[in-house]
Amino acid sequence: MKNLIYWKLSAFFFVYFFSWLVFFAFLPIWFGQKIQLTGMQIGTIYAGNAIFSMVLQPFYGYLSDKIGMKRYLLFFIVILVALTGPFFVFVYEPLLKNNFYVGAVIGSFVLSLAYYAGVAVIESFIEKCGRIYNFEFGRARAWGSLGAAVGVFCAGRAFNYDPDLIFWMASCGAIVLLLILLTVRIDESKADFIKSEPINLANVKHLFSIKDVWLFMIFILGSACVYGVFDQQFAIYYASLFPTVEQGNETFGYLNSLQIFLEAGGMCIAPFIVNKIGPKHGLILAGSIMTFRMIGSGLANDPISISIIKLLHAIELSILLVSVFKYLAKNFDTRLSSVLYLVGYQLSNQLGSAILSPIVGNLYDTVGFKVAYLFLGAVVGVFTVFGAFVLISDKRIPKEKQSELKEYIEDARPILIKNEREKALFVNVNGKRLTRQGFWKIVKYYKEQAHITKDITPHVLRHSFATHLLQNGADLKAIQTMLGHSDISSTQVYMQFQDSGLKDIYQKAHPRA
Repeated sequence: MKNLIYWKLSAFFFVYFFSWLVFFAFLPIWFGQKIQLTGMQIGTIYAGNAIFSMVLQPFYGYLSDKIGMKRYLLFFIVILVALTGPFFVFVYEPLLKNNFYVGAVIGSFVLSLAYYAGVAVIESFIEKCGRIYNFEFGRARAWGSLGAAVGVFCAGRAFNYDPDLIFWMASCGAIVLLLILLTVRIDESKADFIKSEPINLANVKHLFSIKDVWLFMIFILGSACVYGVFDQQFAIYYASLFPTVEQGNETFGYLNSLQIFLEAGGMCIAPFIVNKIGPKHGLILAGSIMTFRMIGSGLANDPISISIIKLLHAIELSILLVSVFKYLAKNFDTRLSSVLYLVGYQLSNQLGSAILSPIVGNLYDTVGFKVAYLFLGAVVGVFTVFGAFVLISDKRIPKEKQSELKEYIEDARPILIKNEREKALFVNVNGKRLTRQGFWKIVKYYKEQAHITKDITPHVLRHSFATHLLQNGADLKAIQTMLGHSDISSTQVYMQFQDSGLKDIYQKAHPRA
């Protein structure tokens, strides 16, 4: 069952991103070459996209968490994808040519519903499914990258043949999406984060009273958002480096396909990297790669160099996306995962994009792409350093998580216990002391959820607890009390690990060691 759900949702990712990227990668070229818009006008359209996405994402996020694993929103988005071809050809293009601002507003609303805000609904839904059926989100998302690569590859040839063909290809993809979605059935009884207390608006309001949420949003605003604005019109600059526009368009399609194929591979290894270095360090690594690519694009002078630099996007995007999900899940209320992702990450992106897109578009028109890239790269570098200081450490337990123990003691435990004389802090569903076997089952369950392959038992955790205390200077007598040892000799067994640490210090510090 787990593998079947994984393959169905991976296929859904593949077709959805094919339908999106088959036209999205060439959208700025379509605006510039067919509709004849200026950089400022294109920036205004992207700002409108961001504004509508910003408005829709909290609404989408709240609905996603409210309806749980029901597929209503996904069906709605699939219908909108089916309308891509008719909308662009019969509505959007005529409006942009005859009444630019009306066309920009209507286009931004429709595209945000289906793609800019809709993609986060799909990603959040499948990330939850990964937690239910124990598969890594990054591996399923890699199929989306493959679908995007195929879409861009097909669009590279189709666009030069007929620019409108790419929109009809997106509509055709919706038929496959509908067939896949009709076969998906999610067992909500397996979702612990759904079975917990239902969310309400007060939960969402409390979420945004937490300082760490705002610091995360500021980091995203100054890094991923600025980077996204930088990438909006990159296709136009890239195509201008070639002798003919047609050659530039076709080469960009091939390059983008290669980049997204590499991105798919990156999505497979990104969970391993982020699990190894931690989500905070993953975010900082992604910011550093963004900075390098942007500044490198401003310094490169030929198509080959800038093509190589562009491929860094495959690494950056994979690490960023996985790090964002793991950072939010680790540090905040998992019941609000959709709200956190759509508002904390996506909204920050869209807010900045709404403000910066027309400004950066005008910057391209006045000082040129290369100078603008150097400036934007410096901004992202500054915010990456900012994030290194303010994001929650991978080793620290956030205050939001600390409060959960207090909530258990004050609210949950009194409901569970049936005998007021029960002195145990942690009790089972029967209101009695949690046994060693019961605790072992809990540890085993979360070990599997975290994809940890090492053997972890309550004894291993107890052993690690004592060893860490001793290595960090705790008194042996205090450790004996905490472990409940009646004889100090039982506690002294941990001294061997301290002796090992002392040998290491001696080897490193003594001049004649």
